[in-house]
Amino acid sequence: MKQEDLVKEIASIRNLMEKSSKFISISGISSVLIGMYALLGAAYAYYEVYGFDSQAGYRDHYVTEPIIIVKLLITAAVVLLASVFTGVYMAKKKAKANQQSIWNTASRSLLFAMAVPLIAGGLFALISIFKENYAVVASILLIFYGLALTAGSNYTFKEIKGLGILEIVLGLLALLFPGNGIIFWSLGFGVLHIIYGIIVHKKYE
Repeated sequence: MKQEDLVKEIASIRNLMEKSSKFISISGISSVLIGMYALLGAAYAYYEVYGFDSQAGYRDHYVTEPIIIVKLLITAAVVLLASVFTGVYMAKKKAKANQQSIWNTASRSLLFAMAVPLIAGGLFALISIFKENYAVVASILLIFYGLALTAGSNYTFKEIKGLGILEIVLGLLALLFPGNGIIFWSLGFGVLHIIYGIIVHKKYE
């Protein structure tokens, strides 16, 4: 066997091993779409609370108002459902194109690694809302989402670890600057997702 053929054979084996150990069906385009959903949801939340015609430094409503809480929770639920549906649909489509199964050892490992911090963070956020501690909700969601991404980074693209760390940093900054949660939420779930999606799409797709 020639040296060039040997190198190609080794590269092929390495590629197969990576496919079997890592979930690579995450779509960069789906991340971009999810980021857009988050920005649209944040824009609607801003409109409901502040109103686009309000004077600088004033707001139309407060997050403590029951009707506003309901609207924000519904908005968050819609964004979450749309994001999950888009992510799963695009992953299935990519996996089919690569002649792979979306449900395999790597995807199960990824799901389990991310599920623990995501469930813990979601429950923490709901408890905070129930206790009317609204100022920390955005921080909780960003920090625990970042922890979930870093935990799952060993089972998929390495860029996810960087995304997770940035999400945690934004969550901590949101704690330092209370009252600006919607801005940090938009940056974390919106802008960073779009940037990450573009990077993954260009590098791997």
